[in-house]
Formats: sequence, structure tokens, C-alpha cells
Amino acid sequence: MAELDLETDGAALHPGAACDALAEIEDALAGLPAGQAGIRLYGRAALHAVVSATGPIGRIAADVLGPSAIPVRAILFDKSAAANWALGWHQDRTIAVAARIAVPGYGPWSVKAGVHHVEPPFAVIERMVTVRVHLDPVPADNAPLLIALGSHRLGRVPEAAMAALVAGLDTHACLADRGDVWIYRTPIIHASAPSTQPTRRRVVQIDYAAHALDGGMAWAGI
Repeated sequence: MAELDLETDGAALHPGAACDALAEIEDALAGLPAGQAGIRLYGRAALHAVVSATGPIGRIAADVLGPSAIPVRAILFDKSAAANWALGWHQDRTIAVAARIAVPGYGPWSVKAGVHHVEPPFAVIERMVTVRVHLDPVPADNAPLLIALGSHRLGRVPEAAMAALVAGLDTHACLADRGDVWIYRTPIIHASAPSTQPTRRRVVQIDYAAHALDGGMAWAGI
């Protein structure tokens, strides 16, 4: 398949873009438990410095969103033979915020790893991009991210309509080498199958935004 385009397909690969930052990222993640489906990375100044808009990873987001882009949430996914989960087709619809504030259009609320999360108006999600930094190789048999091409342009898709909609779209497996970076439009419909030949597959996923939230609400950040 031809190289993907961020605006047309909803995702694009930047080969080797994180190679020079891998040691710093792994140092910033030192001490975290292994084999977790998703560890929220909050209050980690060392990681924030590596993925800010002025560095090689954040610049990928800033090239799309502009120089005001900031990392607003980060999650470590650590899949292995001992933690080999699957996730069906879905859209990411929640954001992490600094505090709970009652603002029309924002809800429902939840708390994950001590951080407030909320579903905002979908227009907020449509203005964001998500970057995935690969710390390990992801061949076809090691659970690459699956994306439904062009689905980022379809707005908020009801859960009940998700499977039928994806069946009518082309899908793509986002293969990667260590140090590769994938960027995708945050609303894209995506999934993760279990690995068929599981080896360790660590991915740091960072959401970026370049706009303020409504009603005095603030992004949680990293």
C-alpha cells in the first residue's frame, strides 16, 4: 500500500523520528511496572521535556497544529506474552484535565490514575492529534495498531454503528520499527488485536492540542 497521508487517511508514519530521543524516554519511564494495558503518565517533567513541541517528537504534532501545540496526555502501553490484550474498534473520546469543572457539553466524568477525565464536545477531539512512539519493533504478528482509513472525517460514531461502518472502509495495520513515530488524527477509529507471536511491545501514546478548553478548564498535561 502507498504511504498514508494524515489528512486523507487520518494517519502518517515518520520513520525513525524518535531514535535520538529513545534513551531519554526510557529513562523517564524507568521504574514503571511492566505488562500494563495502559499507564497514565502524569506529573513526569522529564517526559514532558522530551515530547514538547520543540523536540523531534513534538515537532511532528506542531507541524500539524501549529507552534502552540502542547502534550496534553500520555499513556504507556506495554504488551507482552503475559499481558496480551485486545481492544475492539473504537474512538478516543475523553481528555485528561487538571480539575473537574461543571461546563455545559462536558461529561460524563471519570477518574483514572488520580486524574480527572471527561468526554468533551467532539469538536475538541477533532482539533487534536495523537502521536505513538514505538520503543519496540511492531511487525504484523506483534499487535500493530489497526486503523479505519478516513474515519477521522466521520464525526462521533455511535458504538452500535461502529462495526458496520468499519466493514465499509479500508483498514490498515500500522507496522513500526523501534524509534518510528505514527501520528494520527485523534478521532480516527482504531483497534488492537492480540499478538500472535508476542514479544514486548511498548508504545508511548501522546495526545496534543493547541487550543484552550471552555469555561476555565485546563488540560492535565504530562
